[in-house]
Amino acid sequence: MGGARSGKSGLAERLVTGTGRPRRYIATAQAWDDEMRDRIARHRADRGAQWTTVEAPLDLAPVLAAAHPSEAVLLDCATLWLTNHMLADHDLAAESAALLAALAACPAPVVVVSNEVGWGIVPENALARAFRDAQGRLNQQIAAQADLVIGVMAGLPMVLKGDRPAWL
Repeated sequence: MGGARSGKSGLAERLVTGTGRPRRYIATAQAWDDEMRDRIARHRADRGAQWTTVEAPLDLAPVLAAAHPSEAVLLDCATLWLTNHMLADHDLAAESAALLAALAACPAPVVVVSNEVGWGIVPENALARAFRDAQGRLNQQIAAQADLVIGVMAGLPMVLKGDRPAWL
């Protein structure tokens, strides 16, 4: 968990790589414009061929269920996933509950990347406030269920819950 460009995705990739397991990357971003297409391509190239990438902007349950127990899974990111559902006008409480159930049932260990969006000013419009609130609730729910929660600020990891990995 962390802010934009805090280093959270890089840390998450190192956590998954450090398991020594085959790596599965679940991407929730959607390429709405050229800048986002370039960003996605750069991220994929930076990860390299050692990752199996699955694009799942909305329906994560079957993708998580399909993970092999020998793999380690990186879900990047819960914030874009929530954005996708909010923009589609889906029931966020129901979608969040389904995500939490899918994470709990996943046969492989999962690292979830999520943004902390509540540290800034109160947004001036209702949609942005609703998103900030929904993201805060989702982060709390994921953290409550997780064994390890790490916040990242300025590239520095802070263990909020669980045992700090020896290499961190």
